[in-house]
Amino acid sequence: MAGNSEPLSPRAKLAVTAGKAAAAVSRAAGRGSGSVIGGRVALKLDPDLLGRLAHHLDVVLVSATNGKTTTTRLIAEALRASGPVVSNALGANMPAGITSALAGGSDAKFGVIEVDEKYLAGVARDVTPKAIALLNLSRDQLDRAAETRMLAEKWREGLSGTKAVVVANADDPLVVWAASSSQNVVWVAAGQEWKDDAWSCPACGGVMQRPGDDWFCGECGFRRPAPSWVLHGDHVLDPHGSAWPIHLQLPGRANKANATSSAAVAAVFGVPPQVALERMYQVQAVAGRYDTVTWLERELRLLLAKNPAGWLETFSLIDPPPTPVILSVNARGADGTDTSWLWDVDYTRLAGHPIFVIGDRRLDLAVRLEVAGLDFRVCDTLDEAVRQAPPGRIELIANYTAFQDVRRRVGN
Repeated sequence: MAGNSEPLSPRAKLAVTAGKAAAAVSRAAGRGSGSVIGGRVALKLDPDLLGRLAHHLDVVLVSATNGKTTTTRLIAEALRASGPVVSNALGANMPAGITSALAGGSDAKFGVIEVDEKYLAGVARDVTPKAIALLNLSRDQLDRAAETRMLAEKWREGLSGTKAVVVANADDPLVVWAASSSQNVVWVAAGQEWKDDAWSCPACGGVMQRPGDDWFCGECGFRRPAPSWVLHGDHVLDPHGSAWPIHLQLPGRANKANATSSAAVAAVFGVPPQVALERMYQVQAVAGRYDTVTWLERELRLLLAKNPAGWLETFSLIDPPPTPVILSVNARGADGTDTSWLWDVDYTRLAGHPIFVIGDRRLDLAVRLEVAGLDFRVCDTLDEAVRQAPPGRIELIANYTAFQDVRRRVGN
Protein backbone atom coordinates (compact mmCIF):
# COMPACT_ATOMS: atom_id res chain seq x y z
CA MET A 1 0.00 0.00 0.00
CA ALA A 2 0.99 3.65 -0.26
CA GLY A 3 3.90 4.65 1.90
CA ASN A 4 5.46 1.17 1.99
CA SER A 5 7.91 1.98 -0.77
CA GLU A 6 10.45 -0.78 -1.17
CA PRO A 7 13.67 -0.02 -3.03
CA LEU A 8 13.73 -1.42 -6.55
CA SER A 9 15.99 -4.38 -7.28
CA PRO A 10 19.16 -3.70 -9.31
CA ARG A 11 17.49 -5.30 -12.33
CA ALA A 12 14.41 -3.07 -11.98
CA LYS A 13 16.60 0.03 -11.60
CA LEU A 14 18.52 -0.92 -14.73
CA ALA A 15 15.25 -1.42 -16.61
CA VAL A 16 13.96 2.01 -15.53
CA THR A 17 17.24 3.71 -16.50
CA ALA A 18 17.36 1.99 -19.89
CA GLY A 19 13.72 2.88 -20.54
CA LYS A 20 14.29 6.55 -19.74
CA ALA A 21 17.35 6.58 -22.01
CA ALA A 22 15.36 5.04 -24.89
CA ALA A 23 12.59 7.60 -24.37
CA ALA A 24 15.11 10.47 -24.41
CA VAL A 25 16.60 9.22 -27.70
CA SER A 26 13.11 8.96 -29.21
CA ARG A 27 12.25 12.52 -28.11
CA ALA A 28 15.52 13.87 -29.47
CA ALA A 29 14.74 12.23 -32.81
CA GLY A 30 11.37 14.01 -32.86
CA ARG A 31 9.31 10.83 -32.58
CA GLY A 32 6.93 11.93 -29.84
CA SER A 33 7.19 11.64 -26.05
CA GLY A 34 9.07 8.33 -26.14
CA SER A 35 6.90 6.88 -23.39
CA VAL A 36 5.89 3.78 -25.39
CA ILE A 37 9.36 2.81 -26.62
CA GLY A 38 10.80 3.58 -23.17
CA GLY A 39 8.24 1.31 -21.52
CA ARG A 40 8.85 -1.47 -24.03
CA VAL A 41 12.60 -1.41 -23.40
CA ALA A 42 12.07 -1.39 -19.61
CA LEU A 43 9.58 -4.30 -19.70
CA LYS A 44 11.93 -6.31 -21.92
CA LEU A 45 14.61 -6.05 -19.24
CA ASP A 46 12.23 -6.68 -16.33
CA PRO A 47 8.85 -8.20 -17.32
CA ASP A 48 7.53 -7.69 -13.75
CA LEU A 49 8.48 -4.01 -13.64
CA LEU A 50 4.92 -2.66 -13.83
CA GLY A 51 3.92 -4.44 -10.63
CA ARG A 52 7.13 -3.39 -8.88
CA LEU A 53 6.63 0.28 -9.78
CA ALA A 54 3.02 0.20 -8.54
CA HIS A 55 3.80 -1.62 -5.31
CA HIS A 56 3.93 1.49 -3.08
CA LEU A 57 0.96 3.23 -4.74
CA ASP A 58 -2.77 3.32 -4.10
CA VAL A 59 -3.82 2.70 -7.71
CA VAL A 60 -7.03 3.48 -9.57
CA LEU A 61 -7.50 2.14 -13.11
CA VAL A 62 -9.86 3.89 -15.55
CA SER A 63 -11.19 2.08 -18.62
CA ALA A 64 -13.90 2.79 -21.21
CA THR A 65 -14.39 3.31 -24.91
CA ASN A 66 -14.95 7.06 -24.44
CA GLY A 67 -13.97 9.53 -21.72
CA LYS A 68 -11.14 7.63 -20.05
CA THR A 69 -8.42 10.27 -20.65
CA THR A 70 -10.65 13.06 -19.29
CA THR A 71 -11.86 10.99 -16.32
CA THR A 72 -8.28 9.97 -15.48
CA ARG A 73 -7.36 13.65 -15.39
CA LEU A 74 -10.37 14.58 -13.22
CA ILE A 75 -9.63 11.78 -10.71
CA ALA A 76 -5.95 12.80 -10.58
CA GLU A 77 -6.93 16.40 -9.75
CA ALA A 78 -9.33 15.22 -7.03
CA LEU A 79 -6.79 12.88 -5.39
CA ARG A 80 -4.09 15.57 -5.32
CA ALA A 81 -6.09 16.92 -2.37
CA SER A 82 -4.67 13.96 -0.41
CA GLY A 83 -1.16 13.57 -1.80
CA PRO A 84 1.12 13.44 -4.85
CA VAL A 85 -0.23 11.65 -7.92
CA VAL A 86 1.49 9.89 -10.82
CA SER A 87 -0.62 9.44 -13.95
CA ASN A 88 -0.32 8.63 -17.65
CA ALA A 89 -1.96 11.96 -18.41
CA LEU A 90 -1.05 11.96 -22.10
CA GLY A 91 -3.06 8.81 -22.75
CA ALA A 92 -0.34 6.19 -23.43
CA ASN A 93 -2.63 3.52 -21.99
CA MET A 94 -1.10 0.13 -22.82
CA PRO A 95 1.40 -1.63 -20.52
CA ALA A 96 4.49 0.04 -22.04
CA GLY A 97 3.08 3.56 -21.71
CA ILE A 98 1.78 2.86 -18.20
CA THR A 99 5.18 1.51 -17.13
CA SER A 100 6.87 4.69 -18.42
CA ALA A 101 4.43 6.88 -16.49
CA LEU A 102 4.91 5.00 -13.21
CA ALA A 103 8.70 5.06 -13.62
CA GLY A 104 8.50 8.83 -13.15
CA GLY A 105 6.46 8.69 -9.94
CA SER A 106 8.68 7.32 -7.18
CA ASP A 107 7.49 10.00 -4.71
CA ALA A 108 3.80 9.60 -5.49
CA LYS A 109 1.14 8.29 -3.14
CA PHE A 110 -1.54 7.61 -5.78
CA GLY A 111 -1.36 6.13 -9.28
CA VAL A 112 -4.23 7.19 -11.55
CA ILE A 113 -3.94 5.09 -14.67
CA GLU A 114 -5.92 5.10 -17.90
CA VAL A 115 -6.00 1.59 -19.40
CA ASP A 116 -6.96 0.50 -22.91
CA GLU A 117 -10.05 -1.72 -22.68
CA LYS A 118 -8.27 -4.77 -24.10
CA TYR A 119 -5.48 -4.59 -21.48
CA LEU A 120 -7.56 -3.88 -18.39
CA ALA A 121 -7.59 -7.41 -16.93
CA GLY A 122 -3.84 -7.88 -17.35
CA VAL A 123 -2.90 -4.51 -15.88
CA ALA A 124 -5.30 -5.09 -12.97
CA ARG A 125 -3.48 -8.37 -12.26
CA ASP A 126 -0.09 -6.62 -12.32
CA VAL A 127 -0.78 -3.53 -10.19
CA THR A 128 -3.40 -4.68 -7.62
CA PRO A 129 -5.59 -1.56 -7.84
CA LYS A 130 -7.59 -0.18 -4.94
CA ALA A 131 -10.31 1.05 -7.34
CA ILE A 132 -11.31 0.45 -10.96
CA ALA A 133 -13.60 2.85 -12.85
CA LEU A 134 -15.63 1.39 -15.75
CA LEU A 135 -17.46 4.08 -17.73
CA ASN A 136 -18.88 2.63 -20.97
CA LEU A 137 -18.36 0.16 -23.82
CA SER A 138 -19.27 0.83 -27.46
CA ARG A 139 -18.03 0.01 -30.97
CA ASP A 140 -14.60 1.42 -31.83
CA GLN A 141 -11.71 0.60 -34.19
CA LEU A 142 -13.79 -1.96 -36.07
CA ASP A 143 -10.86 -3.61 -37.85
CA ARG A 144 -9.15 -4.79 -34.69
CA ALA A 145 -11.19 -4.21 -31.53
CA ALA A 146 -13.14 -7.14 -30.20
CA GLU A 147 -16.91 -6.97 -30.56
CA THR A 148 -18.27 -5.10 -27.54
CA ARG A 149 -19.83 -8.09 -25.79
CA MET A 150 -16.56 -10.00 -26.11
CA LEU A 151 -14.77 -7.08 -24.46
CA ALA A 152 -17.37 -7.06 -21.68
CA GLU A 153 -16.80 -10.80 -21.22
CA LYS A 154 -13.04 -10.23 -20.97
CA TRP A 155 -13.65 -7.62 -18.27
CA ARG A 156 -16.10 -9.90 -16.46
CA GLU A 157 -13.64 -12.80 -16.37
CA GLY A 158 -10.61 -10.64 -15.63
CA LEU A 159 -12.23 -8.75 -12.75
CA SER A 160 -13.96 -11.67 -11.05
CA GLY A 161 -12.49 -12.01 -7.58
CA THR A 162 -10.76 -8.62 -7.66
CA LYS A 163 -10.42 -6.96 -4.26
CA ALA A 164 -10.66 -3.52 -5.89
CA VAL A 165 -13.72 -1.32 -5.45
CA VAL A 166 -15.26 -1.26 -8.93
CA VAL A 167 -16.97 2.06 -9.71
CA ALA A 168 -19.25 1.25 -12.65
CA ASN A 169 -21.86 2.98 -14.81
CA ALA A 170 -25.27 1.51 -13.95
CA ASP A 171 -26.77 2.89 -17.19
CA ASP A 172 -24.62 0.79 -19.55
CA PRO A 173 -25.83 -2.87 -19.59
CA LEU A 174 -22.47 -4.12 -20.94
CA VAL A 175 -20.59 -2.42 -18.10
CA VAL A 176 -23.05 -3.70 -15.50
CA TRP A 177 -22.70 -7.27 -16.78
CA ALA A 178 -18.90 -6.97 -16.80
CA ALA A 179 -18.76 -5.48 -13.29
CA SER A 180 -21.26 -7.92 -11.76
CA SER A 181 -18.57 -10.58 -11.27
CA SER A 182 -16.80 -8.27 -8.76
CA GLN A 183 -17.42 -8.48 -5.03
CA ASN A 184 -17.48 -4.76 -4.29
CA VAL A 185 -19.24 -2.53 -6.83
CA VAL A 186 -20.27 1.10 -6.46
CA TRP A 187 -22.96 1.88 -9.06
CA VAL A 188 -23.08 5.34 -10.65
CA ALA A 189 -26.00 6.68 -12.71
CA ALA A 190 -23.85 8.44 -15.30
CA GLY A 191 -26.24 8.06 -18.25
CA GLN A 192 -25.89 6.49 -21.69
CA GLU A 193 -26.66 8.58 -24.75
CA TRP A 194 -25.52 5.97 -27.32
CA LYS A 195 -27.56 2.78 -26.94
CA ASP A 196 -26.96 0.99 -30.24
CA ASP A 197 -24.46 -1.47 -28.74
CA ALA A 198 -26.74 -2.56 -25.91
CA TRP A 199 -30.06 -3.61 -27.42
CA SER A 200 -29.55 -7.28 -26.63
CA CYS A 201 -28.95 -8.70 -23.17
CA PRO A 202 -25.25 -9.50 -22.61
CA ALA A 203 -26.24 -12.28 -20.20
CA CYS A 204 -28.68 -14.24 -22.38
CA GLY A 205 -29.06 -12.47 -25.75
CA GLY A 206 -32.68 -11.51 -25.11
CA VAL A 207 -34.08 -8.14 -26.22
CA MET A 208 -33.41 -5.35 -23.73
CA GLN A 209 -36.46 -3.36 -22.54
CA ARG A 210 -35.78 0.35 -21.97
CA PRO A 211 -38.66 2.15 -20.23
CA GLY A 212 -37.50 5.72 -19.48
CA ASP A 213 -34.04 5.71 -17.90
CA ASP A 214 -34.42 2.13 -16.73
CA TRP A 215 -33.45 -1.07 -18.55
CA PHE A 216 -34.00 -4.78 -18.05
CA CYS A 217 -34.04 -8.06 -19.96
CA GLY A 218 -37.57 -9.44 -20.29
CA GLU A 219 -36.20 -12.98 -20.69
CA CYS A 220 -33.62 -13.56 -17.94
CA GLY A 221 -34.38 -10.72 -15.51
CA PHE A 222 -30.94 -9.06 -15.81
CA ARG A 223 -31.62 -5.44 -14.88
CA ARG A 224 -30.22 -2.03 -14.03
CA PRO A 225 -28.86 -1.98 -10.46
CA ALA A 226 -29.87 0.78 -8.05
CA PRO A 227 -27.15 3.46 -8.20
CA SER A 228 -25.65 5.04 -5.08
CA TRP A 229 -24.16 8.04 -6.99
CA VAL A 230 -26.33 9.95 -9.47
CA LEU A 231 -25.73 12.71 -12.00
CA HIS A 232 -28.74 15.01 -11.59
CA GLY A 233 -28.60 18.08 -13.82
CA ASP A 234 -25.63 20.16 -12.64
CA HIS A 235 -25.26 18.25 -9.36
CA VAL A 236 -23.86 15.00 -8.07
CA LEU A 237 -26.09 13.17 -5.60
CA ASP A 238 -23.93 11.17 -3.18
CA PRO A 239 -24.98 7.96 -1.36
CA HIS A 240 -26.33 10.05 1.57
CA GLY A 241 -28.64 12.01 -0.75
CA SER A 242 -26.62 15.24 -0.53
CA ALA A 243 -26.40 17.29 -3.75
CA TRP A 244 -23.00 18.76 -4.69
CA PRO A 245 -22.63 21.30 -7.52
CA ILE A 246 -20.40 20.21 -10.41
CA HIS A 247 -17.69 22.79 -11.06
CA LEU A 248 -16.25 22.23 -14.53
CA GLN A 249 -14.71 24.28 -17.30
CA LEU A 250 -15.03 21.29 -19.62
CA PRO A 251 -18.26 21.42 -21.67
CA GLY A 252 -21.19 19.06 -22.03
CA ARG A 253 -23.19 16.41 -20.26
CA ALA A 254 -20.61 13.68 -20.91
CA ASN A 255 -18.05 15.54 -18.81
CA LYS A 256 -20.56 15.98 -15.98
CA ALA A 257 -20.97 12.19 -16.13
CA ASN A 258 -17.18 11.79 -16.02
CA ALA A 259 -17.06 14.11 -12.99
CA THR A 260 -19.76 12.06 -11.23
CA SER A 261 -17.79 8.83 -11.69
CA SER A 262 -14.61 10.67 -10.61
CA ALA A 263 -16.27 11.92 -7.41
CA ALA A 264 -17.35 8.34 -6.60
CA VAL A 265 -13.75 7.14 -7.12
CA ALA A 266 -12.32 9.98 -5.01
CA ALA A 267 -14.67 8.99 -2.18
CA VAL A 268 -13.09 5.49 -2.15
CA PHE A 269 -9.82 7.24 -1.28
CA GLY A 270 -11.43 9.43 1.39
CA VAL A 271 -11.71 12.67 -0.62
CA PRO A 272 -15.15 14.30 0.01
CA PRO A 273 -17.32 15.16 -3.03
CA GLN A 274 -17.18 18.91 -2.40
CA VAL A 275 -13.36 18.91 -2.37
CA ALA A 276 -13.13 16.56 -5.37
CA LEU A 277 -15.57 18.54 -7.52
CA GLU A 278 -13.97 21.89 -6.68
CA ARG A 279 -10.54 20.60 -7.66
CA MET A 280 -11.87 19.37 -11.01
CA TYR A 281 -12.62 22.99 -11.95
CA GLN A 282 -8.90 23.50 -12.61
CA VAL A 283 -9.04 21.29 -15.71
CA GLN A 284 -9.54 23.49 -18.78
CA ALA A 285 -8.48 21.06 -21.50
CA VAL A 286 -7.24 17.47 -21.68
CA ALA A 287 -4.40 16.73 -24.12
CA GLY A 288 -5.69 19.58 -26.33
CA ARG A 289 -9.34 18.49 -26.23
CA TYR A 290 -11.78 21.40 -25.78
CA ASP A 291 -8.95 23.92 -26.30
CA THR A 292 -9.81 27.11 -28.16
CA VAL A 293 -7.00 28.36 -30.40
CA THR A 294 -6.55 31.31 -32.74
CA TRP A 295 -5.49 30.31 -36.25
CA LEU A 296 -5.50 32.49 -39.40
CA GLU A 297 -7.22 35.17 -37.30
CA ARG A 298 -10.07 32.77 -36.50
CA GLU A 299 -11.08 31.14 -33.24
CA LEU A 300 -11.18 27.33 -33.46
CA ARG A 301 -12.47 25.02 -30.73
CA LEU A 302 -10.81 21.60 -30.95
CA LEU A 303 -13.06 18.61 -30.23
CA LEU A 304 -12.09 14.92 -30.38
CA ALA A 305 -14.57 12.24 -31.52
CA LYS A 306 -13.27 8.75 -32.27
CA ASN A 307 -16.37 6.58 -32.73
CA PRO A 308 -20.17 6.86 -33.09
CA ALA A 309 -20.81 7.32 -29.36
CA GLY A 310 -18.16 10.04 -29.19
CA TRP A 311 -19.53 11.89 -32.22
CA LEU A 312 -23.03 11.82 -30.74
CA GLU A 313 -21.81 13.43 -27.49
CA THR A 314 -19.74 15.99 -29.42
CA PHE A 315 -22.69 17.13 -31.54
CA SER A 316 -24.45 18.09 -28.31
CA LEU A 317 -21.54 20.42 -27.39
CA ILE A 318 -21.25 22.57 -30.46
CA ASP A 319 -22.69 26.06 -30.81
CA PRO A 320 -26.00 26.22 -32.72
CA PRO A 321 -26.22 26.96 -36.48
CA PRO A 322 -24.97 28.84 -38.38
CA THR A 323 -21.68 28.14 -36.55
CA PRO A 324 -19.26 26.68 -39.13
CA VAL A 325 -18.04 23.13 -38.50
CA ILE A 326 -14.89 21.48 -39.84
CA LEU A 327 -14.87 17.66 -39.79
CA SER A 328 -11.61 15.75 -40.14
CA VAL A 329 -11.33 11.95 -40.40
CA ASN A 330 -8.25 9.78 -40.88
CA ALA A 331 -7.99 5.97 -40.87
CA ARG A 332 -4.40 5.33 -39.80
CA GLY A 333 -3.24 2.59 -37.45
CA ALA A 334 -4.22 4.39 -34.24
CA ASP A 335 -7.70 5.21 -35.60
CA GLY A 336 -8.52 1.80 -37.01
CA THR A 337 -8.47 1.50 -40.81
CA ASP A 338 -12.16 0.56 -41.23
CA THR A 339 -14.32 3.68 -41.73
CA SER A 340 -17.67 1.87 -41.99
CA TRP A 341 -18.51 3.34 -38.55
CA LEU A 342 -19.21 6.65 -40.33
CA TRP A 343 -22.56 5.14 -41.34
CA ASP A 344 -23.51 4.68 -37.67
CA VAL A 345 -23.21 8.43 -36.92
CA ASP A 346 -26.33 10.61 -37.27
CA TYR A 347 -24.80 13.51 -39.18
CA THR A 348 -28.24 15.04 -39.82
CA ARG A 349 -27.70 16.73 -36.44
CA LEU A 350 -25.35 19.09 -38.29
CA ALA A 351 -28.14 20.40 -40.56
CA GLY A 352 -27.94 24.19 -40.83
CA HIS A 353 -24.21 24.37 -40.11
CA PRO A 354 -21.81 25.29 -42.91
CA ILE A 355 -19.70 22.07 -43.06
CA PHE A 356 -16.12 21.69 -44.32
CA VAL A 357 -14.54 18.25 -44.70
CA ILE A 358 -10.79 17.54 -44.47
CA GLY A 359 -8.50 14.62 -43.52
CA ASP A 360 -7.16 11.48 -45.22
CA ARG A 361 -10.65 10.00 -45.55
CA ARG A 362 -12.47 13.20 -46.49
CA LEU A 363 -14.05 11.49 -49.51
CA ASP A 364 -15.45 8.64 -47.36
CA LEU A 365 -16.99 11.26 -45.10
CA ALA A 366 -18.23 13.28 -48.09
CA VAL A 367 -20.19 10.25 -49.37
CA ARG A 368 -21.75 9.81 -45.92
CA LEU A 369 -22.78 13.50 -45.73
CA GLU A 370 -24.13 13.38 -49.28
CA VAL A 371 -26.42 10.47 -48.34
CA ALA A 372 -27.50 12.40 -45.21
CA GLY A 373 -28.60 15.25 -47.50
CA LEU A 374 -26.26 17.84 -45.99
CA ASP A 375 -24.54 20.80 -47.66
CA PHE A 376 -20.76 20.60 -47.30
CA ARG A 377 -17.51 21.48 -49.00
CA VAL A 378 -14.47 19.19 -49.33
CA CYS A 379 -11.13 20.94 -48.71
CA ASP A 380 -7.57 19.69 -49.12
CA THR A 381 -6.14 21.39 -46.02
CA LEU A 382 -7.11 22.88 -42.68
CA ASP A 383 -5.95 26.31 -43.87
CA GLU A 384 -8.25 26.14 -46.90
CA ALA A 385 -11.23 25.12 -44.76
CA VAL A 386 -10.63 27.90 -42.23
CA ARG A 387 -10.30 30.53 -44.97
CA GLN A 388 -13.54 29.42 -46.64
CA ALA A 389 -15.58 29.24 -43.43
CA PRO A 390 -18.05 32.07 -42.81
CA PRO A 391 -17.41 34.45 -39.87
CA GLY A 392 -17.59 33.44 -36.21
CA ARG A 393 -16.02 30.78 -34.06
CA ILE A 394 -15.35 27.48 -35.83
CA GLU A 395 -16.06 24.09 -34.24
CA LEU A 396 -13.48 21.53 -35.37
CA ILE A 397 -14.29 17.85 -34.77
CA ALA A 398 -11.62 15.26 -35.59
CA ASN A 399 -10.86 11.63 -34.89
CA TYR A 400 -7.64 10.56 -33.18
CA THR A 401 -4.76 11.04 -35.64
CA ALA A 402 -6.65 13.81 -37.47
CA PHE A 403 -6.86 15.63 -34.13
CA GLN A 404 -3.08 15.26 -33.65
CA ASP A 405 -2.52 16.60 -37.19
CA VAL A 406 -4.63 19.67 -36.41
CA ARG A 407 -2.83 20.30 -33.11
CA ARG A 408 0.55 20.17 -34.85
CA ARG A 409 -0.65 22.53 -37.60
CA VAL A 410 -2.00 25.16 -35.20
CA GLY A 411 0.96 24.79 -32.84
CA ASN A 412 -1.15 23.53 -29.92
